Amino acid sequence: MNKLRGIIEKEIRDRGPIPFSRYMELCLYHPELGYYSRNASQFGKAGDFFTSSDVHAVFGRLLARQFDEMWRAMGLPERIAVKELGPGRGLFAHDVLDWSEKKFPGFFQALQFLLVEQSPALREKISQTLDQHFVSGKAAFATPEEDPEVPIVVFANEFFDALPVKIVSSRGSLRITAQNGRFVETWDKASADELEFLDRYSVHPEAGERIEVPLQSQAAMRSAAAAIDNGFVIIVDYGYMREEQLAGRHRGTLKAIRQHSVSGNPYEAPGEQDITADVNFSALAATAEQCGMHAQKLITQSQFLMGIGEANQLADAFEDAHLPQERAKVALQLKHLVTPAGMGESFHVLVASKGIDPQKASALSGLSFGRR
Repeated sequence: MNKLRGIIEKEIRDRGPIPFSRYMELCLYHPELGYYSRNASQFGKAGDFFTSSDVHAVFGRLLARQFDEMWRAMGLPERIAVKELGPGRGLFAHDVLDWSEKKFPGFFQALQFLLVEQSPALREKISQTLDQHFVSGKAAFATPEEDPEVPIVVFANEFFDALPVKIVSSRGSLRITAQNGRFVETWDKASADELEFLDRYSVHPEAGERIEVPLQSQAAMRSAAAAIDNGFVIIVDYGYMREEQLAGRHRGTLKAIRQHSVSGNPYEAPGEQDITADVNFSALAATAEQCGMHAQKLITQSQFLMGIGEANQLADAFEDAHLPQERAKVALQLKHLVTPAGMGESFHVLVASKGIDPQKASALSGLSFGRR
């Protein structure tokens, strides 16, 4: 018997039907049995999914180049923090730190890389991946006592899609109960917060439709923006703007992922499959603006990475590839990151800034593809 299923059923017996967001939270983040808490084997080709950093180190290398440029836009401060939300196994941080040390020594000297991760299994994996950088003090797990005076870049790659969501239909707000060893869906009246979110940032579901309401994502965005007096937020994820929902797309995007295959059933293996929903970028951008940030126009991952790599023809990707077959392999990996057939068009990038000259922020290479 699935142990987490028993824990969720007990909570339902004790409390009554639970919101879908609570079910999703337990499945993904239960301290011992949640999907992200159990082990670190879900990442990469042998796991359930892979992120851009699993594809090739060039993702981290290009972002190191962009972070260096952001540091310059801030006026070369003596200290800067890059704070990664949901850093997985630490591959991205490893690539950023190694490349910065090699290519951007001034930025590297000022940099401390902070990692926000609760899972004990992932923290252990990160400590191994970044062993030398932890010893030198260049990398550290984030703490609540960070110095607000230090300029900061908050980076989140495939973080917001895994935050618990509420689900609303024309019947109300989704609740989960249990009967005869099975999870069963019921509906309750939608809350004022849920309805306000649909009014402002989304659409109201038509008959038979379901719409995700990511209130936790809004809270995470507010928290990220509140931590910044001078700096940037970069969010990389798959998602949509409200206009696309109004046109009938991106409605009911919740899915379960296991061993690279997608299922519509989030109830069959609690804690053993990922559960995600497309990101509402209209809501995140609006929340950033409400918190005093300046949000840039949403762009694709392809535009963002090509913009950063345009000036030196993506030389960051090919530096270690000397033989023709090595260069061919890197070209294929790069293609996966930037072409519509790979991650290039399905992933989007939202950049917001606070305390930065708006013209300098808009002139960043990642936001300038095709404008030179």
